Formats: sequence, structure tokens, C-alpha cells
Amino acid sequence: MAVRRERGDGLPDRFLHIQYESTKGVEVLSGFDQMNLREDLIRGIYAYGFERPSAIQQRAIKPIVNGHDVIAQAQSGTGKTAAISIAMLQSVDMQLKDTQALCLSPTRELAVQIQKVVLALGNYLNVHCHACIGGTNLGEDLRKLHFGQHIVSGTPGRVLDMIRRKTLRTSNIKMIVLDEADEMLNKGFKRQIYYIHRFLPPNTQVILISATMPNEVLEITNKFMTNPIRILIKRDELTLEGIKHFFVAVECEEWKFDTLCDLYDSLTISQAFIFCRTKRKVNWLSEKMRASNFTVSSIHGDMPQKERDAIMKEFHSGQTRVLITTDILARGIDVQQVSLVINYDLPNSRELYIHRIGRSGRFGRNSVVINFVKLEDITILRDIEQYYSTQIDEMPMNIAEML
Repeated sequence: MAVRRERGDGLPDRFLHIQYESTKGVEVLSGFDQMNLREDLIRGIYAYGFERPSAIQQRAIKPIVNGHDVIAQAQSGTGKTAAISIAMLQSVDMQLKDTQALCLSPTRELAVQIQKVVLALGNYLNVHCHACIGGTNLGEDLRKLHFGQHIVSGTPGRVLDMIRRKTLRTSNIKMIVLDEADEMLNKGFKRQIYYIHRFLPPNTQVILISATMPNEVLEITNKFMTNPIRILIKRDELTLEGIKHFFVAVECEEWKFDTLCDLYDSLTISQAFIFCRTKRKVNWLSEKMRASNFTVSSIHGDMPQKERDAIMKEFHSGQTRVLITTDILARGIDVQQVSLVINYDLPNSRELYIHRIGRSGRFGRNSVVINFVKLEDITILRDIEQYYSTQIDEMPMNIAEML
């Protein structure tokens, strides 16, 4: 197959942007039955509701199963979680009741979601997969890991703690997956990742998955990956099909709340995310909305894990329609009915914008993103437009017809 490559702006020569074209030796497999997967795994895939693999699944599953280090970048909502779950399920020995695949995520919610996908896809394989996350009962981790788990999906802090306690045995681990790799390799998690990697067997396979791969992350990969296969997409292809982007000009911070109330009154929303920059703002906005008789839920990292779990369960089931949150939920959380994302505050980085808007339009569904923009935010908005080669127009009067 011909390979179409384009040099990415500012990237070192050895990194090439791949426009969903395969690098040398990577096949594009249009059906799950072409991937030589276990029969019971195929049953689980079809039972889960997949009929054919998405673009990232067509390209990434086979190289991972074949044992290559892989860097895979794909749009939010295109099946990255299922791709790594299928690859892990195919790679582990079900007869060996010990951890063989370790998947690390930046948030507890994402780690739990990956565990659920693994268990659902592996329903016919009798797979054991444990979510090893902070804020939960330590004794449960000790019990489950002592029993033996084929796959562990966790957050770096708790996983490192379990490794140091020698409860999470690493001698049989043959694959480590970093989901949302750009976030995992930033300063907040980098040290923990390095420590975990030191405990793994020297030939452990490394998989990096994310919707965004900044240059500095690609540079870091040289330290712990061996000749990785790169499946990357151009950044100007990252804005999602089916998502319409708009902005509302607000002269000052105080005007945002009234604007939100007007929107809330005029729109019929299946479900929506409202993103704020800080935990304090989430609490303030939630209280103010409820005081105005609007029904909303809220979630951020300072909440107890049980409360966070309960709120996400209600939102997934549709019991609550609007969730106000920090960027803790900007990555990976899949709620199919979300049709609207409101950026009450613009994100701190261009990469976070992509992750936030990826909460809607999952698997190509139509949706709308509305950005509240103060005068001092205009440069941030224009920077996002330029970086992703997209256009964010002023919100039209007929916005209700688009939802």
C-alpha cells in the first residue's frame, strides 16, 4: 500500500505525521475477522455492538498484538479504548492468573471505564481485570491483586503503591499502555511513570495512546520505547467531524452566568458538559445554577471517590442531564447522549480544547460546542483556530435547531 506522509511543522525529521496511512509493515484490516483474534474475543466484540473496526482499530490492533511498541494518535470518540482493550485481551495468557498487561490513565474515571470495556469485550474469555485507583478501599486492591488479575487498569499513584508493596507482581507484565499519553507524560505524572517502568521486565512492550501528541511528548518516548510504529494524524484533522464550534462574546466574567441561563432556557438538550477551569468555579457555578432552580450535577478531583462514582453513574444513566466539571473529565469519558459542550471558561491549552470537545460527537454524532469568550480570551480563541486550521464562528440565533 502506498504511504502518504507529510512533514509536521516543527517536528524533528524522525517524526512524521501520518494521515491515517500505514507506516511500513502496518496493514489496514477492515474486519475484526481478519486480525486472527481468539474466537471468544470476536464473540465479545460483536456482542458489545461493534460490526467493523474504526480507522484506529484497523491500524493499531495488529501491530500491538504482534508485539511492537506503538504510538497511536486518533480523534476522540473513534474507538481508542476498544483498540487497546482488544489488543490486551488478545495478548494475555488466560491460563496464567497474574498481571500481564498494565494500562495507566490520568483519572480514576477513565481507569474504571477502561476496566468496564475490557470486561465487556472479554465476557467470553473469563478475564480478570481490576481497576487499581486512588480514593478506594486499599483492602479491596490487596485482595483482588493477591487473587490474580490478567489486566490491571489504574492510576499511576495507586499502581506504584501496589508495586512497592509487592502486591502487584510485575514479573509477568509484558505490556504497558499509557492512555492519554500526553497528560501521563507531563510533569504531574512523569516521575511516577518512570518509577513504574523501572519495576517492569526490560523487554516490556510500550503503547502510547492519545488524541494529541505534542512534540515534547514524542521526544520523551525515545527514552523508553524501541523502534515504535507511529500512527499519527495531522493536527488540522483533529477537529471532529459532526461538531459545530461557536463562540459567544461576553464583556465581563459576570455576564457569563446570565448568558448560560439564557442558553439553558432556550435549548432542549439531551445531555451536556459545562467546563470550568477551577474546582472553586465548578462549586460556585453549581450552587448558583441550583439557586436559580436549574437541575445540574457537578464533579471535580477534590470530591470523595464514592461521590464521584455516584454522580457519573447518574449521568451515564441519563438521570442528570447537565454536568459541570473541571478538566478531570476532559479526557476519555464516553457518554453517548452528550450533544452539547459549553466552555464556560476556555481551557488553558490548545490540546485540552480538543479533549473537551471530544466529549460530544462520539463516533460521528452531531453536536455543538459553545465557547464563552471575554475580550481578553479572543487571542486564545484565535490561537486555537490557527493551530487546528478551523473556524469558530459567532453563535447564530437558530442554535436550538442544531441540537
